[in-house]
Amino acid sequence: MLSGGLYDADLTQATVELAPVIEETMKLLPVLFLLLVFEPKRQEAQNAILFVAAGFATFENVCYLIENGSSQLMFLLMRGFGTGAMHIVCGAVVGQGLLYVWKLPWLKVAGTFGLLCISITFHAIYNLLISVGGVVQTVGLLIPVLTAFFGVHITGFLRSKLTE
Repeated sequence: MLSGGLYDADLTQATVELAPVIEETMKLLPVLFLLLVFEPKRQEAQNAILFVAAGFATFENVCYLIENGSSQLMFLLMRGFGTGAMHIVCGAVVGQGLLYVWKLPWLKVAGTFGLLCISITFHAIYNLLISVGGVVQTVGLLIPVLTAFFGVHITGFLRSKLTE
């Protein structure tokens, strides 16, 4: 990792401290470009945000598979779902937050930075938990999956109550 060498960080430091900042910022940039240049409708923006997050998760999982091989298939499957869910959750939080924050001109900059910090923190906690191993690693892999599951169900419940 280039930035790990630049900051003289070992693998764990780079994974937990640097990777979330870089990855979440890189996911935010195309979304900001989309919002600034194309001014999409709400549904188009929501779809684009989730596509960027899913693409990033897929790319990360393919890189992990190439680097580590497929000797531990069960861990690979769990990691695939966990990483995918983590990137989707971070993307959804930032995306839904941006769609709200950008309605209020005075909140655009601070709100965008705050949402980025939330996604970086969630990503860093996930990376920290899966780097430990054992039961903690399993909990770390389950947190984003459960967050995505409950997020979808709570959102659906709230939408059904608001339309009544």
